[in-house]
Amino acid sequence: MPGPGSSSEQPAAPDTASDVIRWAAFSCVLVPVVLLWYGTSLAGAAGTALGLAAVTAVCRLLLRRSERVARRCPAQRGGRHTRGQTPGD
Repeated sequence: MPGPGSSSEQPAAPDTASDVIRWAAFSCVLVPVVLLWYGTSLAGAAGTALGLAAVTAVCRLLLRRSERVARRCPAQRGGRHTRGQTPGD
């Protein structure tokens, strides 16, 4: 009887880009609330929220784009390519 570790399927990789975007969206809400709590004007807090939302949207775009490129070129991922040479050569 095969155990849980003997499955031929690989576990799904965590979606770290979604986690980053989720935390950024949380910050887009939290930062203006904190600013209002400390006495910043409503216009200032709203401007900050819009700025953070714009930066979050651009970061999300770039993260998704890099994920697509990484899926297309799996052979180019990774560290150094020594072309079969050893450090002593």
